[in-house]
Amino acid sequence: MTAPSSGAQTAGRPARLPRSARRKQLLAAAQEVFVAQGYHSAAMDDIAERAGVSKPVLYQHFPGKMELYLALLDTHCEAIVAQVRAAMAATSDNKERVSGAVRAYFDFVDHESEAFRLVFESDLRNDPAVRERMAKVESGCIAAITDTIISDTGVSRARAELLASGLVGTAETAAKFWLASGRQVPKAEAEALLTALAWRGIASFPLQGESA
Repeated sequence: MTAPSSGAQTAGRPARLPRSARRKQLLAAAQEVFVAQGYHSAAMDDIAERAGVSKPVLYQHFPGKMELYLALLDTHCEAIVAQVRAAMAATSDNKERVSGAVRAYFDFVDHESEAFRLVFESDLRNDPAVRERMAKVESGCIAAITDTIISDTGVSRARAELLASGLVGTAETAAKFWLASGRQVPKAEAEALLTALAWRGIASFPLQGESA
């Protein structure tokens, strides 16, 4: 007779999830509710029900609705910044870097979870903690691209930041417009169009050691 696995039920009661797994489950449920209803209309009752847990269990992990929301924002803000950084580090081909940055935004808004709505369309943007995270994701993406521009062109930080902000703003605005307009242009083609637009401008800045 084999011993029961650690994940088996005991005396008819479901096994307790490890804390990290429970937290992940609760965040996934909260994300579905927040995306569907917005912050103000969502209730902790709804989130607990979606997760299949009692409210006391939910409150053991998150003291309130705001803490849940901010935890989700942190997760997704960090993810988009990480994607842009990865695009910069993945290749030394600057056109491919531009393409990667554009793709990061299109992938983010096109994800089936619709998590981008928490970052770009929050109904809580006037809250200082939320606004801080919005600014952080923008500044993080700009910083990743700025460092690459400085490294390759030798322009000043102020100029590199301005160029990087232009690329970030273009990618974000275009990706959201593409989604809101019903994906009328195939995704790969849309990314290529934006890459071509941005690259024609950025490519005019010569690499260090090259003449203008």
